[in-house]
Amino acid sequence: MAWTKTYDEAEPQRVNKWLAQSGVCSRREAEALIGEGLVYIDGERVEDAGRKIQPGQTLTLTDKAEGRLEGFTAVLNKPTGYVSGQPEPGYTPAVRLLTRQALVGDSPTIPDTRMSLPPLGRLDLDSHGLLILSNDGVLAKAVIGPESHLDKEYVVRVAGRIDDETLGWLRHGLSLDGRKLRPAKVDVIQGQVLRFTLTEGRNRQIRRMCELLDLRVMDLLRVRIGPLHLGDLEDGRWRILTPAEREAMIRASKGPATDRP
Repeated sequence: MAWTKTYDEAEPQRVNKWLAQSGVCSRREAEALIGEGLVYIDGERVEDAGRKIQPGQTLTLTDKAEGRLEGFTAVLNKPTGYVSGQPEPGYTPAVRLLTRQALVGDSPTIPDTRMSLPPLGRLDLDSHGLLILSNDGVLAKAVIGPESHLDKEYVVRVAGRIDDETLGWLRHGLSLDGRKLRPAKVDVIQGQVLRFTLTEGRNRQIRRMCELLDLRVMDLLRVRIGPLHLGDLEDGRWRILTPAEREAMIRASKGPATDRP
């Protein structure tokens, strides 16, 4: 289905700027789509890259334009023992799990070795759970871009002493690589199982935070990235990210409306 949206701002705006602000594509990508005749306003093809959309008008991207922008995005429940990205010899990349046999639901494409699908937020070899593999540049910016507001949630089982002081340090006060970490939400689920919610993604961050406090991570499961939940997707299975999920993640990456310029 073609992407369609009605412009509801008070003042006219250039189409390429509005598409970029909406998280659909970059201005340059918008200009390329216009040049190829793939953008319409109220049923009329947009011919001029400088065209402005008026309040109340509806912009439509053709199916061809939408497919080109979105690329391919897989949502995987990565098991332990697989690496997220390009591996060193002897390790298996998680993208190898994207087979027809492991697919949940339908997919127009089954990735092969020629398709580049980098991880949008890595999980190390010994961690498991929600992993996004995608060649969608707009989504990548939303998930791992420097201005992204998406948080990530993990369920972590540790060995060691958990008390109020330890939780206080985990939540606020630790530093890694000489830089202070952003505040984290850390709560006890039950016994030795903690829930971490982070707004940054330093290398092996949770494991290193725990090591500083003499806690040893026994199991680390990522269950959420922004509004996208792992849900009941089984270990080693994957599915396609839906258009609604993509839009929700791009929207959430911009933060609360009150934080936006």
